[in-house]
Amino acid sequence: MKKVLILLVLIGFLSCKNESKILENNIKDDVTFLADDKLEGRQTGTEGEVLASEYLIKRFKEIGVQPKGTEGFLQSFSFKPKTDPHSEVVFTTNADSTITGHNVIGFIDNNAKTTIVIGAHYDHLGFGGEGSLYRGEDKAVHNGADDNASGVAVMLNLASRLKVKNDQSEIKDKNNYLFLAFSGEEMGLLGSNYFSKNPTIDAASINYMINMDMVGRMKADSTLAVYGTGTSPMFKQTLKANNDKFKIVENESGVGPSDHTSFYLIDIPVLHFFTGQHEDYHKPGDDAEKLNYEGMNLISDYIYDIINDLDDNGELAFRKTKNESEETPRFKVGLGVVPDYLYDGKGMRIDGTREDTPAFAAGLQKGDVVLILGDSTITDMMSYMRALSVFDNGDEAAITVKRGEETIDTKVQF
Repeated sequence: MKKVLILLVLIGFLSCKNESKILENNIKDDVTFLADDKLEGRQTGTEGEVLASEYLIKRFKEIGVQPKGTEGFLQSFSFKPKTDPHSEVVFTTNADSTITGHNVIGFIDNNAKTTIVIGAHYDHLGFGGEGSLYRGEDKAVHNGADDNASGVAVMLNLASRLKVKNDQSEIKDKNNYLFLAFSGEEMGLLGSNYFSKNPTIDAASINYMINMDMVGRMKADSTLAVYGTGTSPMFKQTLKANNDKFKIVENESGVGPSDHTSFYLIDIPVLHFFTGQHEDYHKPGDDAEKLNYEGMNLISDYIYDIINDLDDNGELAFRKTKNESEETPRFKVGLGVVPDYLYDGKGMRIDGTREDTPAFAAGLQKGDVVLILGDSTITDMMSYMRALSVFDNGDEAAITVKRGEETIDTKVQF
């Protein structure tokens, strides 16, 4: 009887130990480290990026995933920065002034024929530079808590959950998992581009790719943008079946300004998750204390459920989508606003304005919805860009916005 009691206590202890591991959540700690000033904005090729990559390796080891880079967990790539914005970056180790970035790659091997790639970029803008929207004169660290420590933290959380699940189940998932922390995203999707051309697993075995970029600022209405929903016939119904928390804004295109694009371009189905831009985007104010951690936990839950739901569907069919980026009009002027990319009503809602811009001078405010610009009715983001494309510097245009229940007619000077 005594032996039975000891056995029961031991079983209880082990189950509690496993349970505590399941419930362990390091999302906030991961963001706090990656968005700390000491990493100096994690710009590709800097000591801050190296410190971030070393932290990610440590976290992968703690989680218990296998290394799947070319040098342990690392896949290094060197390139010469572009001088012509319309040219492609050339990856090279035989040129002066090269920069070296580091993808960090972990793997859960379930001996499956197919692999799911779960990725997020961990680099940011350092002290600002070309991509910064900061207009201050002082040198300031761009910590990039939302962009994209948030996506990396959710990726690590999913790695931990999937590892624990597989360790505790006698039946393994029907996919392997590759966890990819990309560098070089802010310089032009370089890390994901390099991986797509130099994969550390058989690219033909990749079932689909999930990307998370800026998932840390969920708004009060719980809006979540999901891009790539048209890249496989299974995606839309799976997203809907597992959603009871979010107002989902779908975009079918597999092409967009983040790393999922590199996988779509090699015919892999993709899903990209995004909680929207904000006034701290590409500015020094994108700090860890401003993130919505409850929202990030809900997003991790949602993606985890989607992965599990799709596990019984075998290899997903790939479908090409309309490439909206090829249809984007070119324009010579800007209104000077941050659009609300999560808005799905009629018009273009302004998520923020910048000083010394046409919008600011015209008195436009955050929350205003642009209904008419010049001679064009604005129904969505694309019609807004088409309307903007006809103007030159010095032109004046009539603009109509809705502010609450009020409709305001004014003019903007470009």
